[in-house]
Amino acid sequence: MGKLERRLIRAFIFDLDGVVVDTAKLHFDAWKRLASEIGIDFSEKDNERLKGVSRMKSMEILLEIGGMNFSRATVAQLAEQKNQWYVELVDNMNEGDILPGVVDFIEELSSLRIKTAIASASKNACLVLKQIGLKEAFDVVVDGTMTRHAKPDPEIFLLSSGKLQVPPELCIVFEDAIAGIEAAHQAGMIAVGVGNEGDLESADATINGFEGLNTRVLSLILAEKRHIDVGLWKEGDDAQKKTYR
Repeated sequence: MGKLERRLIRAFIFDLDGVVVDTAKLHFDAWKRLASEIGIDFSEKDNERLKGVSRMKSMEILLEIGGMNFSRATVAQLAEQKNQWYVELVDNMNEGDILPGVVDFIEELSSLRIKTAIASASKNACLVLKQIGLKEAFDVVVDGTMTRHAKPDPEIFLLSSGKLQVPPELCIVFEDAIAGIEAAHQAGMIAVGVGNEGDLESADATINGFEGLNTRVLSLILAEKRHIDVGLWKEGDDAQKKTYR
């Protein structure tokens, strides 16, 4: 192993869908229903292209798949209809929909006084967090209502780090989509992929999920994969004190 790059991490930023909670099936069901309504054959493989992007960008991709064109007003109406169907499904969510290990990992970060944020392209992020009982678990929530540019633009992550008052290079992002990984890197952050390593090759490291994960295990993974030695800066530590786990 070569020389390690040391980074004293002060914040962790989480995408929501597919990272904290599995809403992918709900999105897929709503998009497939819409696609069927307008005569587009929409598969789970097609749905992968919609991960991590905004609702309107997703509409563009859906129409591209179907080779269709509609007026801007009609596209907006279709997007709103999809959202209504999705919200109906979200209303049935609860704490049981939180992905395994997420709560334990967030609680560890809280005990270490490490700042956390949700950075989700979804305009329903706050609703989902409320339904699963995690609305107060994060220091900052940035969603699609607060940004103009969709991932892979780094806007959402830069806004999150700004609200956390933490430099981008001292943040770790958890993402399940290539667009999100690219956005995190453009923001100057460490990007950890959540999911299949083969699908997230550009990530600095990849985890299958949060079950069994803690900050020590994560630091070992990053050291092995990207030669990054992750230390944790705890709220209240003075500028000269570095805590490496």
